[in-house]
Amino acid sequence: MDYLIKQGVPYQVTKLDYGDYSFMLPASVAGEDIYFHRDCVVERKASLEELSGNLAQNRERFEAEFLRVGNDDCKVYLMVEASGGYSDIIGHKYRTEFAPAAFMASMKTWESRFGCNIQFIDKQYSGYYLISTFTYFMREKLR
Repeated sequence: MDYLIKQGVPYQVTKLDYGDYSFMLPASVAGEDIYFHRDCVVERKASLEELSGNLAQNRERFEAEFLRVGNDDCKVYLMVEASGGYSDIIGHKYRTEFAPAAFMASMKTWESRFGCNIQFIDKQYSGYYLISTFTYFMREKLR
């Protein structure tokens, strides 16, 4: 959230039904508050180890969350704070026993099954990623 503060972007912490981040267009801009928490969310994973755990040991809970997202026809972006991304997965540069081939298979299945967009990003750019993702989603949605 440091990035949002530095950019002067107001935010509020609130519970979402799924996902870690969403956005709203305030009444001062739109005439009335427009919420997008059922249209677009970002699910954040802080590491490949966390993603690995969700795709392996906690798969049922993780899948149930994505099914709820799909039931609302919500677009979900899966932001993984691991700048090495696919290279680190293929090279098994993470601290779990999840085999690289199984890791890749699970991620590609997730993308296909749930229509999510998996993005690997350096943590320092997470705020920028959130703002740009929500900005361009909103522009397309409100066209």
